[in-house]
Formats: sequence, C-alpha cells, structure tokens
Amino acid sequence: MLQGSGILGHDRPLVIRVSFSTCVVGTVGLPLLGLITCVFISSVFHYEDSTGTHCQVPNYLPSISASISLSPECHIWRFCIGLHSAPRLLVAFTYFKFYKTRFASKFPESLLSCLNLAFSLLENLGLLLLTYVSSSETYFVHKEGFVLFLVSSTIHMLITCRLWKTIKKYSLSPEDAKSHYWKVRFLLLNLSFCAFAGFFFWKHNVFCQSGSYTLFALFEYLVVFSNMAFHLTAVWDFKSREVMVISSSEDKDF
Repeated sequence: MLQGSGILGHDRPLVIRVSFSTCVVGTVGLPLLGLITCVFISSVFHYEDSTGTHCQVPNYLPSISASISLSPECHIWRFCIGLHSAPRLLVAFTYFKFYKTRFASKFPESLLSCLNLAFSLLENLGLLLLTYVSSSETYFVHKEGFVLFLVSSTIHMLITCRLWKTIKKYSLSPEDAKSHYWKVRFLLLNLSFCAFAGFFFWKHNVFCQSGSYTLFALFEYLVVFSNMAFHLTAVWDFKSREVMVISSSEDKDF
C-alpha cells in the first residue's frame, strides 16, 4: 500500500508505506522469477549448450550454473539477484533486531541471534559470488560461492529453527506456531534435496550414467525452491509490520 501524506513543496513529509509481507514476497519472488526465466530460455534456445557435460551422455535439464552462465540468461539472473539483495539485507537486520529484543535476557538465544545474522549475510554474499562470477568465467570462484551459499544457508536455517522453537514455547500466537512448523519442514526438505542432489552429482561424475545429471539438476532446483519457501515464512513472522520511507521537505539555502 502506498500512501502520500504530503505534497512536494509543503512542510508535511511524503510517506510511503509498504507492508512487510509485500516486501518479503517481492524479495523472494525476484530470484524465483529470474531462475524460472533462465531455465526456460536455456532449455528452449540453448538446449545443447546448457545440457552438455563432459560425460557426453543424454541429459534433459540444465543445471542452475549452466542456465545462468549463458547470455541473455546471465544478465537476467544478475539483474534479479542484484535488485533483491538490498531488501534481503533489510529482512536479515529486521530479524536480528526482533531476536535481540525477544531474547535480551537469554544468553544462548542472544548469541545465536548474532550468529544467525552473520550466516544470513554470508548466505547473501555466497549468492552474489556465484551470480556475478559464472562457472564459464572462473569455475573455482563460482564453486566456492556456491559452497558458501549452501553451507551458510543450511546453518542459518538450523539456527532459525532453534530460535523459533524457543519462541513457540513461550508464545500463544498461532502464527508463531505455524511459522515454526513450516520452517522445520522446509529445512528437512532442503536437507533431503541437498543429499539427493549430491548423490546424483557424484553418480554422474563417477559412472557417467544417462539421466544422473538430469536428476541432479532437478534436485538442485528443489534445493533452491525449498530455501526460498523457508525465507517466505517471514510473511507470518512480520505480518503486521510495515516498511516506511519518509522524506521531509526542509528549507535549504543555495
């Protein structure tokens, strides 16, 4: 919702209000839309390039790394990730402030809140690294960015579930219970998908079996989708919150 409470040139400030839920949906929706678009374009227009591997066996789906390395896919993906990064940092610091207020007198949870913020920032850094350094440019840096993203996101989700277990224990709100319930389930799904993706990636590299890389790519998509779904639970956590931008007009001497 946008609300203007003033007119330019008057003393009253211009206020822009956006519900936090809208901000969260937009933050998650940008990379989701970017990924679906890149995979679609790669599958339709760059099929051979995006599905080819060193094994030279039939493959039917492009991996995420392959689908965001070609042009124009890489530009679409970089645009979406770059645009979503600032709101993502806003969400991370909002959670940190929420936890610090909630657990001001609890030492373990207060420490976990700081670690949660750190791994959230590292997750974002890893995502930026694997985005702006493609596998076709510098494979080592791209791989390290992917590993940083995967490890940081997993630890971040684990810590978040631990914090929300405590919140649910002392909260009477059904929204808090629902948020914890789905956070745990999305975490378990994410870990399961990671295990399957790792297994099929290993199977492809060791045995070069037809279809193994396709299954790896499929579970790689599911890893990302479950991660996005986990972050989307912030809609329940800050349902009544708003993001406000206030611009006050002041007299200035030129």
